[in-house]
Amino acid sequence: MSMLELITKSLATTDHPTSDSQHPLLLNPNPIFLTLKPQTTDQSFIQRVQGWKISQTDADIINSGQKFFKKLKIKLKNPNSFTKVDFISLLNSHLQHISQISRISIPGQPKNEDYTYTNLLIQNLGFLIGDNVLGLVLEACLVFEIWEILETLIVSGLVDGSGSGCYNLVDNLIEKNKADLVCLCVKHVSNLKLSDVLSVLKYFLSSSKDAYSAMVGVRKEWERLALSAIETTMDKSVGEKKLNSAKDAAVMFTMAHDEFTSNELCLHYLVSSPNMDDVMFSACIGKLNGLEIMGFVRYLKKWLVKYQKFPQVGSSSKAFESIPSLENVTKCFGLVVDEHFSSLVMNTEFREEVESIELVVNSLAAEARLCCNLANLCAGLRI
Repeated sequence: MSMLELITKSLATTDHPTSDSQHPLLLNPNPIFLTLKPQTTDQSFIQRVQGWKISQTDADIINSGQKFFKKLKIKLKNPNSFTKVDFISLLNSHLQHISQISRISIPGQPKNEDYTYTNLLIQNLGFLIGDNVLGLVLEACLVFEIWEILETLIVSGLVDGSGSGCYNLVDNLIEKNKADLVCLCVKHVSNLKLSDVLSVLKYFLSSSKDAYSAMVGVRKEWERLALSAIETTMDKSVGEKKLNSAKDAAVMFTMAHDEFTSNELCLHYLVSSPNMDDVMFSACIGKLNGLEIMGFVRYLKKWLVKYQKFPQVGSSSKAFESIPSLENVTKCFGLVVDEHFSSLVMNTEFREEVESIELVVNSLAAEARLCCNLANLCAGLRI
């Protein structure tokens, strides 16, 4: 019997697991493999094995998570008799139990009116929370609007956009106008679905008053970053290396802040995100309407003008996360041209905007050619 036939036969007789996994955690396979033994002494290529068993610690954590999941699911069915304080107390109790099982000690005492201790537990024990439990915790945070804990879950990298337990997190945050948390999702949540990326892009390009007012908090965060970098440049006690880094940061954050509207500051996170797939982002751009495309083109133009004025920062822009590099900007503009070429050519307003961008691009291209010539000269001189 050939290898292919053995594999086909094995797959045909294997009982496939259900979608509700009994082991929702990432397990360490090394100790498990050591206990596996073949069921028979047959010398065929593929053999069934026996002795599969997870460690007692993993089993206890999974069991604890399943009990917490059932209890929280019942409680959330009747939120009128289940308060925010009750949820925090229940979550703290579960995480403390995990701490005892895993023997990971967490300093501090729980305070149901303060989320500091809960956030500390999540930061240290979050990797032991199963997908099913995480989904319910996200749902509870949205129901009770506990944004501090939700932020910790996102920033800690515990939320996966492709996970079944996300409960339409992005759409819910947009509905509640939590622009700051939407930005954090773009920055920290991997594997966002196409529908999520499209919703975020349209939200950031939205001209509604409610959406715009919700993005003021994001502007304040960019102001804080810029002022902090500027203050560091004026600190005479810092070393030369740190001072040079602070100067670069001051220029970059000031560039990213000045002349951009609040919703455009949110766009920075999306355009600069390394998690954005080109094919997916291109499909999202293709679904924008004329008003949204015009807003996006004008946003990209602002960045091109910035890099024309400050060409010296082009090489260092990639070192700053959430700040679009010249490469990010030109790539996005290329996607816009690919998806909306006819609109950009036929519509008078679009055409005028593109013609003004052409002048900026020509200037940047001329400088790039000069740099290439200088680079070739330097290379020749080394020979």
